[in-house]
Amino acid sequence: TLYLLYADVESALDWLSKAFGFRERLRFPGSDGKLVHAEMESGDSVIMMGFPGPGYRNPKQLGQATQHTYIYVDNVDQHFEQAQRAGATILAPPEDQFYGDRRYGAKDPEGHQWYFAQHIRDVALEDMQMPG
Repeated sequence: TLYLLYADVESALDWLSKAFGFRERLRFPGSDGKLVHAEMESGDSVIMMGFPGPGYRNPKQLGQATQHTYIYVDNVDQHFEQAQRAGATILAPPEDQFYGDRRYGAKDPEGHQWYFAQHIRDVALEDMQMPG
């Protein structure tokens, strides 16, 4: 289970649902009413998120990626179209990878980088050749 930090958890919930089709499962507000923890589902996986406090800086503020999150979906091309319609910043369009996945990359409004893939073929380790 991954746990991502967001400055605006409520906005992240709404955006991740619209762009990536995640389903909300829990919202937990702090004493001031601002969300401090939330959970979403993708398939049978849980994505947790929270607000770490005032000293937090997201990847957008840092100007660099802090991680890549890789999630398998049933139809990566359809998922890509949904993310694109929702205004996701596309890092890479869907493309077949040498290791047997078809994958695309997108960035959320706080700069977290997401990669979504569909496994399309098995490739033996000895047959894998990195491009280039």
